[in-house]
Amino acid sequence: MKPAIAIEYCPKCGWMLRAAYMAQELLTTFSDDIKAVTLIPSEISGRYTISINKQIIFDRKREGRFPEIKELKQLVRAVVNPGKDLGHSEKKTV
Repeated sequence: MKPAIAIEYCPKCGWMLRAAYMAQELLTTFSDDIKAVTLIPSEISGRYTISINKQIIFDRKREGRFPEIKELKQLVRAVVNPGKDLGHSEKKTV
């Protein structure tokens, strides 16, 4: 069964658009590898977590920041399809 990704965000903080953008990026990149990306408005202020099958792979409070899209795609790939080429997201910047 394909894994499901959940993005739990604080609606009071105005993070819904950020969550929707990240969901769109993940759906575009991993369309063949995942079952769904679900957006979950959190009842906990300041929450922004991303999980795969209920296992948190990124927590804004723990990290002290939001993930970069490139970083998020690499975190997701490590779980859902480790051999997947991420194209331009793989290129190292000089």
